[in-house]
Amino acid sequence: MSVIKLNAENFDETISSGKILVDFWAEWCGPCKMLAPIIEELAKDAEGYAKIAKLDIEEESALAARYKVMSIPTVIFFENGVEIKRFVGMQPKTNYLAALGI
Repeated sequence: MSVIKLNAENFDETISSGKILVDFWAEWCGPCKMLAPIIEELAKDAEGYAKIAKLDIEEESALAARYKVMSIPTVIFFENGVEIKRFVGMQPKTNYLAALGI
C-alpha cells in the first residue's frame, strides 16, 4: 500500500474509520526528510491493518492548527477519528509500529 496524501478535502473522511498514522511534515524540514523513508516502510508493513498518510502543513496550515501541530515532524495515530497517540520529532520505526500494535 502506498502512503496517502491528505488535504482538506479528504482528511476527515480518511481518518474517520480504522487505524491511521498521519505524518505532519513540510518540504523544508530536514528531520521530515529523514522520516520519509520510514513512513514509506510503515505503509508496506501496515498494509491491511492500518493506513499511513502524510499531510503537508504548508499546503494545509488550517489542519495543522486544528491539531495544534507546533513542530514537525509530528506523527499522530488516529483510531476511528480519535487521536490516540502523538509523536513529536524523529522517532525510531519501532515506536510507530508499537503504536499501531504491529
